[in-house]
Amino acid sequence: MTNGKSDGGGTGAQQSPGLSRQLGLLGLTATGICAMLGAAINIIPIMLQRNVPGIGPHVLSSYLFAAIPALVAALAYASLSSAMPRAGGSYIYVSRSLSPYWGFVASFSQWFGLSIAIGVVSYVLIPFVRDIFDAVGWEAMAAALDTGPIRVGLALAFLWTFVMVNVRGLGVYQVTLVPMMFLMFALGSVVIVAGFLFDHGDFGAALMATEGRAVPPEPAAPFRIGPFLAAAALLFSSFIGFDSIAQAGGEARNPARNLPLATCLAVVTVGAFYLLFTAAIYHAIPWSFVAQEAQLRDLTAPGLLGYLLPTGWTVAIVAGAAVALINDLPAMLLAVSRLMFAWARDGIFPRMTASVNARWRTPHAALLASGLMATVGILGSHLAGDFFLGIDILVTAMLVNFLLMCLSLLNLARRNPEHAARMQVLRGRAGQLVSGTAGVVLLTVFLAVHINKDLSADVGAWYFHSTWVWIGVMAVASAIFFVRVARMRREGADTGALFRELPRG
Repeated sequence: MTNGKSDGGGTGAQQSPGLSRQLGLLGLTATGICAMLGAAINIIPIMLQRNVPGIGPHVLSSYLFAAIPALVAALAYASLSSAMPRAGGSYIYVSRSLSPYWGFVASFSQWFGLSIAIGVVSYVLIPFVRDIFDAVGWEAMAAALDTGPIRVGLALAFLWTFVMVNVRGLGVYQVTLVPMMFLMFALGSVVIVAGFLFDHGDFGAALMATEGRAVPPEPAAPFRIGPFLAAAALLFSSFIGFDSIAQAGGEARNPARNLPLATCLAVVTVGAFYLLFTAAIYHAIPWSFVAQEAQLRDLTAPGLLGYLLPTGWTVAIVAGAAVALINDLPAMLLAVSRLMFAWARDGIFPRMTASVNARWRTPHAALLASGLMATVGILGSHLAGDFFLGIDILVTAMLVNFLLMCLSLLNLARRNPEHAARMQVLRGRAGQLVSGTAGVVLLTVFLAVHINKDLSADVGAWYFHSTWVWIGVMAVASAIFFVRVARMRREGADTGALFRELPRG
């Protein structure tokens, strides 16, 4: 990226160094994989039996169906990133393909949801560390981690450690992230191997030996479209994260090739890992037992396989889940900070947010601001005693975001044909129309199912419905957008031209 005006596009911003294109294919792919593969893989495919009663033995088929709109959205991201490889990718794609308003408000809700999710991840990481101490017999340490000040303090320490890792530059970022990605896969593979080594008979014998009870018989569980779609909409959330690759578009080497390739590699790799992991769990553990126990208590993959594995291997599985959570932090921090950076370069956010550290070539102001919002997520999770509201907000925001990506794929050639001509993926108009339309239809269905599930939930107050909170966030974003654009126009900026051209980079 050239050194020059990097924070405001055509708005007369001050001179500052630009971002540095240091992320290669491995670093980009690791960013997407680590943002996707959190500890949810150890929980969601199992607790689905509680959240979607009646799904029974159809979890794997729901996962496969959930992967279809994820792949379609990934194709949209891959195509748009090859044409417009800039920092804050999702904002750039929608603002240049549909409208700057939708580009900002959708990415603002994405930033808000992801920032809160970073805080949630930091907060829920501590119980996994506690479980490791508990499994090896360090009861006093495990008990200490359950106390409020220590849990919050450690969560903040993890968060701000990775804020500083990101501030220190892409070299430190990649050296930290890539080895931990391979460690995460190695420890997670323990679940896959163990799951396929044991079967339902082994589990039944282990359950009888440890607790003196039998596995419940499997009741009839015919396929029903309602639970199937509800389960698929929930499992779709497992694929959220590959968009972080697009946000790093201003720092990718050979971006027209590496951004789409990294997106496809991340989605395929994580999708295959999810399916193998879930298949292994249900190969070893009867779904009837999971469904029955999920109504009584929270279940995790390490807890279920603990019936079959010695303590050492159980610790390895818990450690794998903890590493997966830790990996979320640097990857998601990179994503949210680049969104803020892109807004500021276009002039619709304070220009100081586009400041780039002269030594490390990172948007340090945006990273610190995102860290502060994630801190709010940690404190909110602790004070509320629950973190699922933040996750639901994120799912709503990302479904809308992915839907807009597919609409952008359909509309870019009409609104900005010069950018569309640079597309390296789905270059033919027919492929764009088929992929974009399929994505719009599937994601609209998923969004409707998710909103209906949220609004029909029995909660204590209206603000516990994620849909209303998300609408409130969109209202705040709308106010920011209109105020900033009005100010830019008063200062003489040609906003029409600004929001059609790409920022330097």
